[in-house]
Amino acid sequence: MTDLTALLLLVVFATVVATGARHWRIPAPSLLVVVGLLIGLLPWIPDVQVTPEVISVVVLPPLLYASAEEIPWRELRVVWRPVTVLAFGLVLATAAAVGAVASAVTPLNTTMAFVLGAVLASTDPVAVTALGRKIALPPRIQVLVQSESLFNDATSLVLFKVAVGTAIAAHAVTLPAAGGQFLALGGGGALIGAGVAGAVALIRRRTEDPILETVIALVTPYAAYVLAEDLHTSGVTAVVVAGVVLGSTGHKLSNATIRLQVHAVYGTVIFLLESVVFALIGLELPALVRQLTVDEHGWPLGVLAVATTVIAVRLLGVVPLSAVMQRRRGNGPVTWRIPAVVSWAGTRGVMPLAAALSIPLTADDGTPLPHRPLILVLTTGVVVLTLVLQGFTLAPVVRWSKIALEPEHTAREEARARAGLAKAGLDCLDELEAVEAAPVTLINQLRRGLLARLDQADADQDDDTAPSSSSSATGYRELRRTVIAAETATLQRLYADNHISDLTRRRLQRKLDLEEAGLGDE
Repeated sequence: MTDLTALLLLVVFATVVATGARHWRIPAPSLLVVVGLLIGLLPWIPDVQVTPEVISVVVLPPLLYASAEEIPWRELRVVWRPVTVLAFGLVLATAAAVGAVASAVTPLNTTMAFVLGAVLASTDPVAVTALGRKIALPPRIQVLVQSESLFNDATSLVLFKVAVGTAIAAHAVTLPAAGGQFLALGGGGALIGAGVAGAVALIRRRTEDPILETVIALVTPYAAYVLAEDLHTSGVTAVVVAGVVLGSTGHKLSNATIRLQVHAVYGTVIFLLESVVFALIGLELPALVRQLTVDEHGWPLGVLAVATTVIAVRLLGVVPLSAVMQRRRGNGPVTWRIPAVVSWAGTRGVMPLAAALSIPLTADDGTPLPHRPLILVLTTGVVVLTLVLQGFTLAPVVRWSKIALEPEHTAREEARARAGLAKAGLDCLDELEAVEAAPVTLINQLRRGLLARLDQADADQDDDTAPSSSSSATGYRELRRTVIAAETATLQRLYADNHISDLTRRRLQRKLDLEEAGLGDE
């Protein structure tokens, strides 16, 4: 079997499993790793070996960028304090605890155990985002979990580089040197990400070509990552910053047709990459286990101990922080519901795998780095265990906590917003009628459709009143576009005034884009 054939079979397999997960309403990452693991155990399946470049350069940037784009800047400003504490303090505590446990229950020495701790110190944004799409968490909680998983990667990356540098050079790294390395990696990556976002925004403001816009959207995360890595800063941080900046402003840089096309293409790419990478995590574990030596065959105990440590440290870190934040806000008695969900959402996934794969094979003196295969097995095992355990049980935990948004809540919020948009459209028509900017017949046709929306009638009724003549149709399209522009401005104002969530804004903006695109070209 050639590599191309194997890749095509992997894509087909991952797509089928992910599609089944959507149909059965279960977390796709969890099902993918389980099915991948079961297939990898079959004796006739060849060993799956994944190179670091495939994960870190090809797969990771677009997945990180897509996760970052979904974080609204408004909610991020609200939760920056707990995110900062979790991204620094909890990462350091997790790395230290995992290192101590791993050195006690596995053959790893202290240095390599700390390497493992740094690898598993941060939650994974790709897994968290993929799991979070299936659960209707309150916007602030969703942003807290998702942004923490994105920004704690910078801290984890510094720890990892310090730990690997110590392992291959056989000498300790001083605290000032580690601090300087963090500023260079994190700060430099943030500056490069912001610069890339600014350059992309300038380009997108000057083009209305859907194909070019789609290419720009696909290239942006790779440009941010590669540029940052070539300048010896954090590519992960650069991609995250670029994604957050462009995600908050991208809807203002293009028209409806372009947004719809970019969303469709990028959604397809993300679906394929997520499906393939989570399937690979399960497929490669049996092959990694077969590379272990005799003294490393106790790895299942190590995986269980390390996974338990990761979950326990997160719980012990999140609960006190949540209690302090709740007392500061003074919103009544302290509740366990929010910290329980935030703690259980801390799965590991693609990021730890990419970090573990990038561990060098040899030290500076040319000797093989001890127990590198064991670190890969422990990392992959913990990733699989957390994705399966926490992935399949996160929804029940959310339901048990009773903090999830009910479908009726989202429906009511969207209904109120749609009513506000319809009223804005009616006001726009009244202004146009007052200055005689359009024929009265066309204004009345649009007014009937907007009034029907206020009465919760089907918007398709507008089609029955559409003009038939070519000249009238052109005037109708121009008038409808003017009204859609007024509705879009009102939608942005509702979001800016905290009357609707970012999810509702995105959903209604997509409906307006579909309606505008359906008008066709003039």
